[in-house]
Amino acid sequence: MKIRRITATPINFPLEAPYGWVFGELPGFSQSIVEVETDEGITGLGEASGAGAATLINDVLGPRLVGHDPIDIAGAEFQCLPFWTSVQSINDMGRIAAFGAIEMALWDIRGKAWKQPLYQLLGGAVRKDIPFTDYFSLRGDGPILAGLPAVRGEKTPEEVADYCVMLHETCGTTFFEGKFSTPDPAESLRMLELIRKRLGDKIMLRIDSNHAYSLATARRLVRPLEDLGVRNWEDPVGTIEEMRELRQHCSIPFSTHNLDIARAMELRVPDAIVGNPTLVGGIGRLMRFVGACEHARIDFWCYSGDSGIGSAAYLHLCAALGWIREPNQSLFRMQPVDIVQEGPFRPRNNTVRVPEGHGLGVTLDRAMLQRLHQDFLDHGPMNKYHDPARPGTYRRLPLN
Repeated sequence: MKIRRITATPINFPLEAPYGWVFGELPGFSQSIVEVETDEGITGLGEASGAGAATLINDVLGPRLVGHDPIDIAGAEFQCLPFWTSVQSINDMGRIAAFGAIEMALWDIRGKAWKQPLYQLLGGAVRKDIPFTDYFSLRGDGPILAGLPAVRGEKTPEEVADYCVMLHETCGTTFFEGKFSTPDPAESLRMLELIRKRLGDKIMLRIDSNHAYSLATARRLVRPLEDLGVRNWEDPVGTIEEMRELRQHCSIPFSTHNLDIARAMELRVPDAIVGNPTLVGGIGRLMRFVGACEHARIDFWCYSGDSGIGSAAYLHLCAALGWIREPNQSLFRMQPVDIVQEGPFRPRNNTVRVPEGHGLGVTLDRAMLQRLHQDFLDHGPMNKYHDPARPGTYRRLPLN
């Protein structure tokens, strides 16, 4: 079996309504969807964050692998990233992530060729019901994508609490994570207070600040957050060094998207790293990365924002890796469409079942792929943010 063609398609992957965070309002994500076709009719699927990966795959990495054996994943990596240490040292994370999407598709091919779900290729399942949080945030109004039904976002702490109560009552959600990054932290505190008051002490509350606060502000927030029983605080301050200073005042575990395990071991923060397979170069390297986290006693879980392709990879990895013990992040409930026929995934009682089909176990919806690709062609990458001069509207920022 040989690789016949590799194609990467940039898409805009919308949320039903834009959520608020420290950078403004986020309406969705721009992704690159990868298809690796073989001469035996098997096509593997992969996904990378960001539309820029598509150009790199189509123009540089993909042509190198035409004629290569798709089962030989290590050889494919050497063709695309022959000097791994040098690639890391110049911070060429775009190239690493682009190959990671191809590598994901090669694992999908391997599973389809051998008629096994991916988790079996990774050693078997230690769990099949994968835990996820449901997300909450202050949100604007949708839709972002033409033709989707209008969604009114939650604009006050009271409305966010109502939303969480609804998820608890209709979906059995008891694991919650939300944005805690308003310019005035009192508004975010009010949101947590209402959720805790209405749903009680048994629910899990995790928060993500996206480096929103200074060390001084974060210190002031520690006591009320501890009193609210916050389970984890992601990126509360700007740097890991500031996180180390904050640790002296705070008993809440910290997490970050910073992948520097050696630095985390040296500074003894964070308690968890949050990432995805393409960030480290693919599924195989994430297996080794999580093993390193286990050795360092640092937790790991996956973040959200991917389509059903990337999300399926998370599900299989979490099924196979016992060290991923904490719930993964999930925006599934806020994603109105998907490019796989099996999606969007929806947690029920805090879990999503791992797909049992061969490889990733998902099927590409070509009509939706074309629709989301056309939105990208028509409007450019999904980097719209709230325009304070025009309340309730959005503007697209020019690419730098």
